[in-house]
Amino acid sequence: MTALSILFPILAALLIWGVLVYNRLVRLRNLIANAWAQIDVQLKRRHDLIPNLVQVAERYLKHEHDTLQAVIAARGQAQGLLDAARANPASAAAISALAAGETALMGSLGRLLAVAENYPELKADQTMRELSEEITSTENRVGFARQAYNDAVLDLNNAVQRFPDVLVARLTGFAPAAPLESTTSEAERAAPQVHF
Repeated sequence: MTALSILFPILAALLIWGVLVYNRLVRLRNLIANAWAQIDVQLKRRHDLIPNLVQVAERYLKHEHDTLQAVIAARGQAQGLLDAARANPASAAAISALAAGETALMGSLGRLLAVAENYPELKADQTMRELSEEITSTENRVGFARQAYNDAVLDLNNAVQRFPDVLVARLTGFAPAAPLESTTSEAERAAPQVHF
């Protein structure tokens, strides 16, 4: 009887500890889902603004058809990658592909805005200015949302890799999540060389 009276409290304590760890892991996973939803909202907003920007630019840039088509194609690809990442926001492959697609989209959009600089009447267009400002504002929001996502991923990853919580994580199927990483190459990260 004494062995049972000692074993029962130990098993009860382990069970309570396991439930507490599991609940914390669930909360952290839900924080990642919430942070991902914030990124999703901002990327959707950006993707919705781009066709309007292209439409305004088309009126002025009739002979810049290739630039406009590159923006439209990059938006379509990024939208497809966003849908794939939305289906599984913890997938490293989906998040990496989305980051590459968004980088390509922003590159083509940057080229469009650079071309637009050469057209004073387009720069002066009120709608174009407003759309450009909205895209800039959205980029700031995306940056903050990415930071919140990566913070949530870090918290979950720390929890699922820390002993003894890793035991509960492995038993219940929790795995580390993938942070959003830059797709910038080392050459692009290097400081620009300025020669006078």
